[in-house]
Amino acid sequence: MEMVNVKVNGIAVSVPKGSTILEAARQAGVEIPTLCYLKDINEIGACRICVVEATGARGLVTACVYPVAEGMEIQTNTARVQKARKTTLELILSTHEKKCLSCERSTNCELQKMCKDYGVEDSGKYDGDRPVYELDKSTAHLVRDNNKCILCRRCVAVCRQQYVSVIGANDRGIDTHIACAFDKPLGDVPCVSCGQCVAVCPTGALVDTDSTTPVWEALADPTKHVVVSTAPSIRATLGEAFGMPIGTNVEGKMVAALRRLGFAKVFDTDFAADLTIVEEANEFVQRVQNKGVLPMITSCSPGWVKFAEYYYPDQLDHLSSCKSPQQMCGAVIKTYYAQKMGIDPKDIVNVSVMPCTAKKFECGRDDQNAAGVADIDHVITTRELARMIDRAGIKFDLLPDEEFDAPLGDDTGAAVIFGATGGVMEAALRTANDWLTEKDNKDVEFHEVRGTDGLKEATYNIAGMEVKVAVASGIANANYIMDQIKSGTAPWHFVEIMCCPGGCVNGGGQPIQPASVRNFTDLKALRAKALYDQDEAMTLRKSHESPVIKKLYEEFFDDGIGGHKAHHCLHTTYVARKKFK
Repeated sequence: MEMVNVKVNGIAVSVPKGSTILEAARQAGVEIPTLCYLKDINEIGACRICVVEATGARGLVTACVYPVAEGMEIQTNTARVQKARKTTLELILSTHEKKCLSCERSTNCELQKMCKDYGVEDSGKYDGDRPVYELDKSTAHLVRDNNKCILCRRCVAVCRQQYVSVIGANDRGIDTHIACAFDKPLGDVPCVSCGQCVAVCPTGALVDTDSTTPVWEALADPTKHVVVSTAPSIRATLGEAFGMPIGTNVEGKMVAALRRLGFAKVFDTDFAADLTIVEEANEFVQRVQNKGVLPMITSCSPGWVKFAEYYYPDQLDHLSSCKSPQQMCGAVIKTYYAQKMGIDPKDIVNVSVMPCTAKKFECGRDDQNAAGVADIDHVITTRELARMIDRAGIKFDLLPDEEFDAPLGDDTGAAVIFGATGGVMEAALRTANDWLTEKDNKDVEFHEVRGTDGLKEATYNIAGMEVKVAVASGIANANYIMDQIKSGTAPWHFVEIMCCPGGCVNGGGQPIQPASVRNFTDLKALRAKALYDQDEAMTLRKSHESPVIKKLYEEFFDDGIGGHKAHHCLHTTYVARKKFK
């Protein structure tokens, strides 16, 4: 690899040819501020915050896109540079709604931090015309507030990366704003609710639709039995909201915090992930043995399901009819648990903590009411749970480790890895392998489907049959898979698709990490490692071995896996959606 030698603030560094000044500075231990830049996603040099001085360049240059050259000397903090950055921040503030005290992103806002660092106040220096926008509350999962938008275009870029591209820059000059074509509400276009735009927004222009208020109200209602369940990936990410290293497994403290918030029971959605695998693996085996529609595609990711309904409505018979773990969990709580506890399902308030903003949409879908009432009442994201913990004054890092409430808090390693791309596939393969070979296979790891790559393929010999599988994360890769299926050239038998790149560990509802972290840290890999480490340490690593699942079928779904009772409670249907309203 050809290297280039440069100096950053007098510090000599050697970097690969083609590196940017931003990357060279990072290697020298210098962090250059950015607002628009996201590595490999939004590299446009638009915000001008990252300007520096460099020999051989005319004037100030943007460090995020300007390549280094042999012998270049770079100055990142001269008086000229600092003045330019401060002026840019003042100009940004001149059209920014400065309601920081009530903003959801206060203290975790990249613009706010930068203004503090550079001593920028609301001086009115550049006051003038400031457009005023109405909030877009047309979707179940987010609120757009263009009054706080700084036109960094990160959301536009990540929506394009997700192969949806339903937002862009409208109008020109002072009237430029981010919106859908013809300024349609977001709820009237084929947005898949992935929330990746929220995760990368540097300010409070994009935030979750608030579900904490109704949860607080339910917790205060003595007539309601309020229970909560957490998705597999939450344990690997929640700690970040409290300053813990990325990839820290905080399962025990998370359970303790939820109890202190006042939930009557704290369950683990992982048990429902095991249930999903048992039903899904059975469905796959039945399709293989009875020449059903193949490849079968997983249906755990509601953003992916919504994408399929919008863009591939003629291919919906490929999707597994299984509900997602969230919805299965809710269905079991409102039926089996309610029956065991002698509680009217109408009096149970079912709250789920999810890494995914699309789950807010999913809980309101049709055919998600096994007990005649909604399977899930409220969905809060990892971020919303963190805010509730803060509001309650709970000192998260000082909490003891506590365990989920049994039996709906017990799981296997197969369920834990659901949160990472490839995890659903591996969990299903562990069970399908045992069932098709009719033996207890000791080798339970399928490494070929692991890793953060957006597209993975593998072939396994199971019971003398070659089983070809594919794993895709990110909608662009889902589109590639679906094009092959639609054309009839797909070689696979079983396909896992997750809407968010890297899977649920990188979901749109996960803790916000600033660009300074996202650009230089593999969040997906570090978070996923926490899940695989927990799986490896567990005694039970196959979903069908779970005592909870066995007992559930003995006591409640007594006509067996895939039987009528299970199908009524645990399976669902899909609809062809119109792209525009």
